[in-house]
Amino acid sequence: MLFSIIIPVYNRPDEVGELLESLAAQSVKDFEVIIVEDGSTLPSRKVCQAWENQLDLRYFEKENGGPGPARNFGAQHAKGRYLLILDSDVVAPENYIATVRAELQREDCDAFGGPDRAHASFSPMQKAINYAMTSFFTTGGIRGGKKKLDKFYPRSFNMGCKRDIYTALGGFAPMRFGEDIDFSTRIFEQGYSCRLMPDAWVWHKRRTDLRKFFRQVHNSGIARIHLSRRHPGTLKTVHLLPAAFTLGTAFCLVLGASGALLFPSACLFLFPLLLFSLLILVDAAWRERSLKVGILAVAAAYVQLIGYGSGFLRAWWHSSVCKKGEFEAFKDTFYK
Repeated sequence: MLFSIIIPVYNRPDEVGELLESLAAQSVKDFEVIIVEDGSTLPSRKVCQAWENQLDLRYFEKENGGPGPARNFGAQHAKGRYLLILDSDVVAPENYIATVRAELQREDCDAFGGPDRAHASFSPMQKAINYAMTSFFTTGGIRGGKKKLDKFYPRSFNMGCKRDIYTALGGFAPMRFGEDIDFSTRIFEQGYSCRLMPDAWVWHKRRTDLRKFFRQVHNSGIARIHLSRRHPGTLKTVHLLPAAFTLGTAFCLVLGASGALLFPSACLFLFPLLLFSLLILVDAAWRERSLKVGILAVAAAYVQLIGYGSGFLRAWWHSSVCKKGEFEAFKDTFYK
């Protein structure tokens, strides 16, 4: 068997059903599906049973421990030469497996990953959040891709690895956040080959509102500091950009709003923020062919950059200034 698809699940039976439907429609069938129910109170067992006749599917249950340990649990039961790691909130186009197989036949590698996109059926907010996560003008360049500021590190919503390499690396570390970057970093540190497959993309639903989105990216900013401590030398200048944006935004708002009361020319401090907002509005509206998405993307971009930047600054202060250990802001958000 060529591929074992491992999917950790927590309280998402509807989304799992959509993902399994997309996997059943794949043009290439040389794969198995391993669902790992990670202590859900709303299990997906019945949904999985409905697809057992159309997929080589196995369903497991375990106590809640987070997506990393759930993936490791699934890997222990995998039979495929390659492990494909997918999040439960993605949907795969019908040529996804065929594309990955063709890429590996063209140029084999130890690990790989693909990008994500927003489906036409997604809500305007989902499309706006997807824009914020993938645009070069936010942190899309930091995450890596065709247009990138940093090299590509596979992310757990869409990544693959040879099963024997996964085992040699010990799988995912028991981190609550940033575990996929930790795993990708260890791939490079051990000298294994890893590359981006730009055509092996998936539709990714991401968060559905800005509050949940903020919690996610805030934890990601915190994780970046923790990752730099685990892997010295991996913190790059580009990782400081959201923190710089956060401080710069605060500076512009304070001086622009308070200074305008005394000096009208102080309003010029707001100009960089207005220019950035206009850039995001135009680019997102053009890309999604929707003015509403463009407007929401402005809010999503600020939430993403400030959420990540503030998490980064909090963790830096906590660990570098106060000399304390790791901490988490939102401890109950493995999947939320």
